Amino acid sequence: MRLWLLRHAPVQAEPGLCYGRSDLPAQPDETQAAARRAIAQLPKGLALRHSPLSRCAVLAAELHALRPEMQPHHDARIAEMDFGAWEGRPWSQIERSEFEAWKCDFGGTRVGGSGESVRQFMARVADAYDDWRASGDDALWVTHAGVIRVVWLLSRGVRVVTRADQWPKDPVAFGELMSIDFES
Repeated sequence: MRLWLLRHAPVQAEPGLCYGRSDLPAQPDETQAAARRAIAQLPKGLALRHSPLSRCAVLAAELHALRPEMQPHHDARIAEMDFGAWEGRPWSQIERSEFEAWKCDFGGTRVGGSGESVRQFMARVADAYDDWRASGDDALWVTHAGVIRVVWLLSRGVRVVTRADQWPKDPVAFGELMSIDFES
């Protein structure tokens, strides 16, 4: 079984902005290019799930336009992490003390005071991941870098992260397509 993961194209925002659950649109030309690159690599017969945020929904629609048998279905469980009061703020303007507090309880702190904790975020994505595994079918998720990192952890059997140094550091490029194989 294989889970394909496609990150959305770059958003229309200033660089350095915290925008997790904020519904910012992606750059249209980059979205179309990402769809064309991905579709050339994707096998037929994939179930297509996407984050409900427009930067993923529009990319899923572009994929559907190129391959009509891929019916897009939104899944709120694969939306990006909610960063609470940090949403819409430049990362550089978030107080260092807020980052330090998060690092002290990386798994349990509700980010930005009112957002999700890493534990909540991972549990939400794990629910979707477990449903995919139970389906027995290959699938494509059009999603976000944070969700992709959670899938990396889940594929290694990691369900809970308590320290910041346990979080994957590998970059996930905009429009990048990758896959995770799972032996059933």
